[in-house]
Amino acid sequence: MKFLTDKKLTIVGAAGMIGSNMAQTALMMKLTPNVCLYDPFAPALEGVAEELLQCGFENVNITFTSDIKEALTGAEYIVSSGGAARKAGMTREDLLKGNAEIAAQFGKDIRSYCPNVQHVVVVFNPADITGLITLLYSGLKPNQVSTLAALDSTRLQNELAKYFKIPASEIKNSRTYGGHGEQMAVFASTTSVKGKPLNEIIGSNAMPIESWNDIKYSVIQGGKHIIDLRGRSSFQSPAYLSIEMIAAAMGGAFFRWPAGVYVSSGKFDHIMMAMETSITKDGISYKEIKGTPIEEKELEESYKHLCKLRDEVIAMGIIPAIKDWHTLNTNIQ
Repeated sequence: MKFLTDKKLTIVGAAGMIGSNMAQTALMMKLTPNVCLYDPFAPALEGVAEELLQCGFENVNITFTSDIKEALTGAEYIVSSGGAARKAGMTREDLLKGNAEIAAQFGKDIRSYCPNVQHVVVVFNPADITGLITLLYSGLKPNQVSTLAALDSTRLQNELAKYFKIPASEIKNSRTYGGHGEQMAVFASTTSVKGKPLNEIIGSNAMPIESWNDIKYSVIQGGKHIIDLRGRSSFQSPAYLSIEMIAAAMGGAFFRWPAGVYVSSGKFDHIMMAMETSITKDGISYKEIKGTPIEEKELEESYKHLCKLRDEVIAMGIIPAIKDWHTLNTNIQ
């Protein structure tokens, strides 16, 4: 049985629905035989471990612990969903203070127990900010930390597939950029439907502009819609997509979607945000985004919103002023 790597993968928050699904997905995808489950809630964590062991996966070493030092020591890959979950009536930003504090400690723990980790994927909301905080406190290089942002792009693909009543595979290059939240920038100019540019379809009889605006709204409110339907936040889709991300970082298949990455060049500066990215064994990299003037304006507004959240975290004293970031992480200038 061939695995992608034999290196240790630690799932942080493994007792939760996202974390437990991430662990199962990683084992089913045969990423590594060495999977460590961590969660401070020991009884539920043991329950997850028991279920995974009872799946009968062959040639794997599933361990579990509520000791963060034990969980992180020797880890070369980490995926963390270890924050508070979003509940009905909450926005991702409502989680800001508590999850920002969790992210700061998570970064410190990485620095202390696994400074040689290869790649970290941060999932818990607001992921753009918690990922940034994790990067600052971990001491890692910017290309070693990424955040889940793909879920918005897959939601766009899904809404278009439902609207046109075609398989999702016929929707190509659906993209959202900027923040993973209410202020995301939903792009049409990158997307094609059955080989035809979506921009040429919007405004026609096939898709009146009002229908496109409805789709954008559904994408932006996609997380809320899941909560309304299920009574809890998404867990299957973020689990799967985050494990696809870490698989790419292990040298596996190309990750098809945008991801959250640290950006500090041009008009976007000292921020973590969804960009057009590539994730490989060498880490995550990004390239400049080109869209229509309206799309680029929406992206700039999304960036401003993220800066506001970042500045709120600075005001809380959780991270220092930008000019002092280098004192926390010498890889950040």
